[in-house]
Amino acid sequence: MSKAGTETAGKRDQHANLMDGMYRYQRHIYDLTRKYYLLGRDSTIRNLDLPDGGTLLEVGCGTGRNMALAHKHFPSAKLFGLDISQEMLISAHRTFAAKATIPEFRVADATAFTPREFGVSGFDRILISYALSMIPDWERAIDASIAALNPGGQLHIVDFGQQEGLPPRFRSMLQSWLAKFHVTPRRDLREVLEAQANERNARLVFESVGRGYAWRAAIISRRS
Repeated sequence: MSKAGTETAGKRDQHANLMDGMYRYQRHIYDLTRKYYLLGRDSTIRNLDLPDGGTLLEVGCGTGRNMALAHKHFPSAKLFGLDISQEMLISAHRTFAAKATIPEFRVADATAFTPREFGVSGFDRILISYALSMIPDWERAIDASIAALNPGGQLHIVDFGQQEGLPPRFRSMLQSWLAKFHVTPRRDLREVLEAQANERNARLVFESVGRGYAWRAAIISRRS
Protein backbone atom coordinates (compact mmCIF):
# COMPACT_ATOMS: atom_id res chain seq x y z
CA MET A 1 0.00 0.00 0.00
CA SER A 2 1.27 3.50 -0.84
CA LYS A 3 2.00 6.09 1.83
CA ALA A 4 -1.14 8.02 0.87
CA GLY A 5 -3.20 4.83 1.03
CA THR A 6 -1.77 3.98 4.42
CA GLU A 7 -2.58 7.45 5.73
CA THR A 8 -6.13 7.23 4.38
CA ALA A 9 -6.66 3.82 5.98
CA GLY A 10 -5.25 5.15 9.24
CA LYS A 11 -7.66 8.08 9.26
CA ARG A 12 -10.55 5.76 8.46
CA ASP A 13 -9.66 3.43 11.31
CA GLN A 14 -9.23 6.37 13.66
CA HIS A 15 -12.68 7.68 12.74
CA ALA A 16 -14.22 4.23 13.12
CA ASN A 17 -12.70 3.85 16.58
CA LEU A 18 -13.94 7.29 17.56
CA MET A 19 -17.49 6.48 16.46
CA ASP A 20 -17.47 3.06 18.12
CA GLY A 21 -16.24 4.59 21.34
CA MET A 22 -18.89 7.29 21.30
CA TYR A 23 -21.79 5.02 20.39
CA ARG A 24 -20.89 1.89 22.37
CA TYR A 25 -23.29 3.05 25.08
CA GLN A 26 -25.07 5.97 23.42
CA ARG A 27 -26.63 3.67 20.83
CA HIS A 28 -28.98 2.32 23.52
CA ILE A 29 -30.62 5.74 23.99
CA TYR A 30 -29.76 7.29 20.62
CA ASP A 31 -33.21 7.21 19.01
CA LEU A 32 -34.98 8.31 22.18
CA THR A 33 -32.82 11.41 22.59
CA ARG A 34 -32.20 12.41 18.96
CA LYS A 35 -35.85 12.52 17.91
CA TYR A 36 -36.19 15.92 19.57
CA TYR A 37 -33.53 17.73 17.59
CA LEU A 38 -32.77 15.86 14.35
CA LEU A 39 -35.39 17.85 12.47
CA GLY A 40 -36.53 17.07 8.95
CA ARG A 41 -35.64 13.38 8.88
CA ASP A 42 -39.16 12.00 8.66
CA SER A 43 -40.37 14.39 5.98
CA THR A 44 -37.23 13.68 3.95
CA ILE A 45 -37.95 9.95 4.11
CA ARG A 46 -41.61 10.43 3.17
CA ASN A 47 -40.52 12.39 0.09
CA LEU A 48 -37.99 9.85 -1.21
CA ASP A 49 -40.56 8.84 -3.85
CA LEU A 50 -39.09 5.36 -4.20
CA PRO A 51 -40.41 3.35 -7.17
CA ASP A 52 -41.92 -0.08 -6.53
CA GLY A 53 -39.12 -2.53 -5.91
CA GLY A 54 -36.56 0.27 -5.96
CA THR A 55 -33.31 0.31 -4.02
CA LEU A 56 -32.50 2.61 -1.12
CA LEU A 57 -29.12 2.98 0.58
CA GLU A 58 -28.68 4.97 3.77
CA VAL A 59 -25.14 6.23 4.30
CA GLY A 60 -24.48 6.44 8.03
CA CYS A 61 -27.55 4.35 8.85
CA GLY A 62 -26.84 4.19 12.58
CA THR A 63 -29.45 2.29 14.55
CA GLY A 64 -31.60 1.54 11.50
CA ARG A 65 -34.36 3.85 12.72
CA ASN A 66 -34.62 5.67 9.38
CA MET A 67 -34.56 2.39 7.48
CA ALA A 68 -37.51 1.14 9.52
CA LEU A 69 -39.50 4.26 8.66
CA ALA A 70 -38.56 3.94 4.98
CA HIS A 71 -39.77 0.34 5.03
CA LYS A 72 -43.09 1.52 6.44
CA HIS A 73 -43.58 4.03 3.61
CA PHE A 74 -42.06 1.90 0.82
CA PRO A 75 -42.62 -1.76 1.80
CA SER A 76 -41.53 -3.15 -1.58
CA ALA A 77 -38.17 -1.34 -1.58
CA LYS A 78 -34.88 -3.17 -1.24
CA LEU A 79 -33.04 -1.60 1.67
CA PHE A 80 -29.30 -1.26 2.29
CA GLY A 81 -27.36 0.52 5.00
CA LEU A 82 -23.74 1.30 5.72
CA ASP A 83 -22.05 2.73 8.77
CA ILE A 84 -18.46 3.00 9.90
CA SER A 85 -19.49 2.05 13.44
CA GLN A 86 -19.89 -1.66 14.12
CA GLU A 87 -21.54 -0.72 17.42
CA MET A 88 -24.33 1.16 15.65
CA LEU A 89 -24.96 -1.74 13.28
CA ILE A 90 -25.57 -4.04 16.26
CA SER A 91 -28.55 -1.82 17.08
CA ALA A 92 -29.57 -1.68 13.39
CA HIS A 93 -29.86 -5.47 13.24
CA ARG A 94 -31.92 -5.43 16.43
CA THR A 95 -34.25 -2.82 14.97
CA PHE A 96 -35.21 -5.29 12.24
CA ALA A 97 -35.00 -8.46 14.34
CA ALA A 98 -38.77 -9.03 14.35
CA LYS A 99 -39.43 -7.82 10.80
CA ALA A 100 -39.88 -9.96 7.71
CA THR A 101 -37.66 -7.67 5.64
CA ILE A 102 -34.09 -7.19 6.81
CA PRO A 103 -31.87 -4.65 5.04
CA GLU A 104 -28.33 -5.56 4.09
CA PHE A 105 -26.18 -3.73 6.60
CA ARG A 106 -22.44 -3.36 6.13
CA VAL A 107 -19.58 -1.76 8.00
CA ALA A 108 -18.15 0.55 5.36
CA ASP A 109 -16.48 3.89 4.82
CA ALA A 110 -18.91 6.53 3.47
CA THR A 111 -16.11 8.02 1.38
CA ALA A 112 -15.01 4.83 -0.37
CA PHE A 113 -17.84 2.41 -1.04
CA THR A 114 -19.29 1.02 -4.26
CA PRO A 115 -22.65 -0.55 -5.12
CA ARG A 116 -20.85 -3.76 -6.05
CA GLU A 117 -20.10 -4.32 -2.36
CA PHE A 118 -23.86 -4.73 -1.92
CA GLY A 119 -24.34 -6.87 -5.02
CA VAL A 120 -26.09 -4.20 -7.10
CA SER A 121 -25.07 -1.97 -9.99
CA GLY A 122 -26.44 1.17 -8.36
CA PHE A 123 -29.11 2.62 -6.10
CA ASP A 124 -32.32 4.44 -6.99
CA ARG A 125 -32.18 6.55 -3.84
CA ILE A 126 -29.42 7.34 -1.37
CA LEU A 127 -30.15 9.01 1.95
CA ILE A 128 -27.61 10.79 4.16
CA SER A 129 -29.31 11.93 7.34
CA TYR A 130 -27.31 13.94 9.88
CA ALA A 131 -24.12 12.13 8.92
CA LEU A 132 -22.16 14.56 6.73
CA SER A 133 -21.62 16.79 9.76
CA MET A 134 -19.76 13.90 11.40
CA ILE A 135 -17.73 12.66 8.42
CA PRO A 136 -14.34 14.42 8.28
CA ASP A 137 -13.95 14.04 4.50
CA TRP A 138 -17.60 14.83 3.84
CA GLU A 139 -17.15 16.03 0.26
CA ARG A 140 -15.72 12.63 -0.72
CA ALA A 141 -18.78 11.02 0.87
CA ILE A 142 -20.95 13.08 -1.47
CA ASP A 143 -18.76 12.05 -4.43
CA ALA A 144 -19.08 8.36 -3.53
CA SER A 145 -22.85 8.61 -3.10
CA ILE A 146 -23.45 10.35 -6.41
CA ALA A 147 -21.22 7.83 -8.17
CA ALA A 148 -23.35 5.04 -6.69
CA LEU A 149 -26.66 6.30 -8.10
CA ASN A 150 -28.52 4.61 -10.92
CA PRO A 151 -29.40 6.80 -13.93
CA GLY A 152 -32.33 8.91 -12.79
CA GLY A 153 -31.43 8.26 -9.16
CA GLN A 154 -31.62 10.77 -6.33
CA LEU A 155 -29.36 11.70 -3.43
CA HIS A 156 -31.26 13.09 -0.42
CA ILE A 157 -29.46 14.92 2.38
CA VAL A 158 -30.71 16.39 5.65
CA ASP A 159 -28.30 17.79 8.23
CA PHE A 160 -27.61 20.71 10.51
CA GLY A 161 -27.54 24.06 8.77
CA GLN A 162 -25.86 27.25 9.90
CA GLN A 163 -28.86 28.32 12.05
CA GLU A 164 -28.74 31.52 10.03
CA GLY A 165 -32.24 32.67 11.01
CA LEU A 166 -31.90 31.94 14.73
CA PRO A 167 -30.83 34.36 17.49
CA PRO A 168 -27.00 34.68 17.58
CA ARG A 169 -26.68 33.59 21.20
CA PHE A 170 -28.75 30.45 20.63
CA ARG A 171 -26.78 29.69 17.47
CA SER A 172 -23.48 29.99 19.32
CA MET A 173 -24.66 27.78 22.19
CA LEU A 174 -26.01 25.15 19.80
CA GLN A 175 -22.84 24.96 17.75
CA SER A 176 -20.69 24.68 20.88
CA TRP A 177 -22.90 21.86 22.13
CA LEU A 178 -22.77 20.03 18.79
CA ALA A 179 -18.98 20.23 18.79
CA LYS A 180 -18.92 18.13 21.97
CA PHE A 181 -20.35 15.28 19.87
CA HIS A 182 -17.89 15.80 16.98
CA VAL A 183 -20.59 17.46 14.88
CA THR A 184 -19.56 20.21 12.46
CA PRO A 185 -22.35 21.73 10.33
CA ARG A 186 -21.04 22.08 6.77
CA ARG A 187 -21.08 25.77 5.86
CA ASP A 188 -20.26 25.09 2.19
CA LEU A 189 -22.83 22.32 1.68
CA ARG A 190 -25.01 24.22 -0.78
CA GLU A 191 -22.06 25.38 -2.91
CA VAL A 192 -20.62 21.86 -3.05
CA LEU A 193 -23.97 20.38 -4.07
CA GLU A 194 -24.54 23.08 -6.69
CA ALA A 195 -21.17 22.29 -8.24
CA GLN A 196 -21.98 18.57 -8.26
CA ALA A 197 -25.38 19.15 -9.85
CA ASN A 198 -23.99 21.48 -12.53
CA GLU A 199 -21.19 19.06 -13.39
CA ARG A 200 -23.69 16.24 -13.92
CA ASN A 201 -26.49 18.27 -15.51
CA ALA A 202 -28.64 17.28 -12.54
CA ARG A 203 -31.26 19.27 -10.62
CA LEU A 204 -30.64 20.51 -7.09
CA VAL A 205 -33.43 21.14 -4.61
CA PHE A 206 -32.26 22.95 -1.46
CA GLU A 207 -34.31 24.29 1.42
CA SER A 208 -33.96 25.55 4.97
CA VAL A 209 -35.76 23.89 7.89
CA GLY A 210 -36.56 25.80 11.07
CA ARG A 211 -34.89 29.10 10.11
CA GLY A 212 -31.71 27.34 9.13
CA TYR A 213 -31.58 24.95 12.06
CA ALA A 214 -31.33 22.24 9.41
CA TRP A 215 -30.79 22.13 5.66
CA ARG A 216 -32.45 19.65 3.34
CA ALA A 217 -31.28 18.95 -0.19
CA ALA A 218 -31.77 16.56 -3.09
CA ILE A 219 -29.67 16.03 -6.20
CA ILE A 220 -31.93 14.54 -8.85
CA SER A 221 -29.97 13.02 -11.71
CA ARG A 222 -31.30 12.68 -15.24
CA ARG A 223 -31.89 9.41 -16.99
CA SER A 224 -29.29 8.71 -19.65
